[in-house]
Amino acid sequence: MRLELRLDTHELMKRDYTEAIRSLPNGKELTRQDLLTSAFRLYETGKLAIYYAPFDVLNKAARVVILGITPGWTQMEIAYREFRSALGQGSTVIEASQRAKEKASFAGGMRRNLTAILDEIGLPSTLGIKSCEELFNDARHLVHTTSAIRYPVFVNGRNYTGHSPGPLKHPELRRYVEHVLPNELRSVPQALIVPLGKCVASIIEHLIENGEIDPRNCLLGFPHPSGANGHRHREFREGRRLLSKTVEAWFSLLGNAR
Repeated sequence: MRLELRLDTHELMKRDYTEAIRSLPNGKELTRQDLLTSAFRLYETGKLAIYYAPFDVLNKAARVVILGITPGWTQMEIAYREFRSALGQGSTVIEASQRAKEKASFAGGMRRNLTAILDEIGLPSTLGIKSCEELFNDARHLVHTTSAIRYPVFVNGRNYTGHSPGPLKHPELRRYVEHVLPNELRSVPQALIVPLGKCVASIIEHLIENGEIDPRNCLLGFPHPSGANGHRHREFREGRRLLSKTVEAWFSLLGNAR
């Protein structure tokens, strides 16, 4: 199936960064000196900084939205490098953006943990696939990966983890949560939203309380799949039954809406 893609532009990111990315070194791993510069900086105050990264492509046909808190440095570097390489090979901006997202989203051990949990709660059968590993390969038309705060956030130069400051307590982070994210999620109204971990779940709960999204489409209680989350196995055991029921109810709702 063909991906139904478009670039999602919004009032918080008006500038086109394509030419600046095209001018980056090609064929090598990029450094912080290459990317954490004023050319790509969206916002900075005190210890917190937000930088652009090419994560604006939206898959409108998605049936699953996998939602993290924000891209980290590794995802940022991969996305820039893949976007730059794709442009050099003649890809369009949308094609380059999709390649960047495919290569950078939830790579490595986190992806394995994520797909294992999704398989355990019965999502593959509702999507007509054998395993959720296919969402990152032949069935990628079914998934949209994104973040509550779309662009990389750093605190004192380190990856932002969703704490100190809280995403709803900092005015700039809150603007992304309340203005950019809801519009993005409304673009895929029938998709099951999978917020990864408690911090992202609290953001989704906030949007539900504000009437921005349908709670029936939200898989709340999903453990963060990072290997650094030593509690994920216990959290999954405790929440598995409810997660499975939520998937079943969402699938029934989706069927009735067709």
